[in-house]
Amino acid sequence: MDPRIFLLALATFATGTAENIVIGILPEVSSGLGVSVGLAGQLTAVFSITFALSAPLAQVVTGRRERRMVFLSALALFVASNVAAALSPDFAVLFAARIAMAAASTTVCLVATMLATDLAGPDMRGRAIGVIFMGISGSMVMGVPAGMLISGQFGWRSVFVALALFALLIFAVCRASLVASPMRPQRAPGYRRHLRSVPLVAGQLVSILMIGGHFVLFAYLAPYIIDSIGLRQHELVLAFVAFGVAGVSGGYLGGWFADAATPRVAISIVPLVYLAALLIIPLASSTPLSFVVVMMFWGCVSWMISPVVKSFLITAGPDTAEAGIGLNLSAMHLGVALGTGVGGLTLEQVSSQALPLTGATLAGLAVAASIVAVQWQGRRVSG
Repeated sequence: MDPRIFLLALATFATGTAENIVIGILPEVSSGLGVSVGLAGQLTAVFSITFALSAPLAQVVTGRRERRMVFLSALALFVASNVAAALSPDFAVLFAARIAMAAASTTVCLVATMLATDLAGPDMRGRAIGVIFMGISGSMVMGVPAGMLISGQFGWRSVFVALALFALLIFAVCRASLVASPMRPQRAPGYRRHLRSVPLVAGQLVSILMIGGHFVLFAYLAPYIIDSIGLRQHELVLAFVAFGVAGVSGGYLGGWFADAATPRVAISIVPLVYLAALLIIPLASSTPLSFVVVMMFWGCVSWMISPVVKSFLITAGPDTAEAGIGLNLSAMHLGVALGTGVGGLTLEQVSSQALPLTGATLAGLAVAASIVAVQWQGRRVSG
């Protein structure tokens, strides 16, 4: 595999880290800017919302400009927005910097995915996407603890300085190693054609529903583990580390499976396996060891879906592939919002023990969507 693909994954790791990094430093940001913790928490919400909304726009820009230039420009914007965040005199400036940070992150993730598939070629496309999503999943795992460590030593503003310096280093290496990609004929992004295709829309629903099912439990995993398993605080940290390692490996395994078994087969099997993992979690809660083993399996399969769905969208709709990937980035964040909201209601209205089964309900709908996607694509091929 072209080593530059791993460099692109490092870029998605850097920009993806910014999304959740504020979670671990909320008290410091709150006291530093004189705002409530609740208001400071909106710095994460605005990042996710901006990411979801800006993905289609980023795809339009990418289609009209040379990809390397767009990629480097987005990295430069990411560096500048983190510098602005580090220097922000008040909450409003930091809020605006987070919007710019999210737009830059969206563009980096989108263009990195397309560049990686170009560098890999058709035979290793799924694995290339998997490597990119190892960067994204790794950022979710490492972002919060890294931010807490840096903030504890140097203050919360240093977190954004560190992100800016890290991204600047990646920018320099990418500028030296990436070559200009050939310009493609300008054409409409293909959103309408993509959204008129039953198998492609069903594929997008697989992402929304599976990620939604994941975040029903993942967003409230700490209270679930405390209530159901009874782990102590230091054991809870180790459980999250184990979950993170499994999630990072899942990104690559999803891409590998899509290449080895074809995207149609992969999108049929992965949601089923994920549904089974969620249903097993309550049964494995009798001992901490059995729970951690099942939790790692669940975390691994949960991150397999992104490269699997993207590979399916590319092969099932090659003429709208770029539009499909852009929309899928939005779909992923819609899934996060859906799962977090449903999980919160479940936690308040029922109990933490109900979270796995609630997530399994959404995962079951994802299985149904995957069946529709595969069946309708089969009709198109046979027709």
